[in-house]
Amino acid sequence: MNACIFCSIIAKQAPADIIYQDEQVTAFRDIHPVAPLHILIVPSRHIATTNDLQDEDQELIGRLVITARKLAAQLGVANNGYRLILNTGHDGGQAVYHLHLHLIAGRRMRYPMG
Repeated sequence: MNACIFCSIIAKQAPADIIYQDEQVTAFRDIHPVAPLHILIVPSRHIATTNDLQDEDQELIGRLVITARKLAAQLGVANNGYRLILNTGHDGGQAVYHLHLHLIAGRRMRYPMG
């Protein structure tokens, strides 16, 4: 099994509640949700952090955000609102070093989250 848990989930070598997958992105439920709806949207290609993105990754980042928008609509949270978060590095709160976009919804968000 791959050392990166998200790479293993993408390859379906590790369990996850996958709610969307195509050739470029995979979306699955967070196992430690901070809200009633907490989805992680990850690129299929391993990219450790936001700092590792290249100029040619612009379309991929856009695809992550558009996937989040579509999932928010499909899951019925788009009208009330949702939060999208990209954590980068230790001080930014990144726990898994595979770039991932958090889609968080289902309750009123406060800032800071905690």
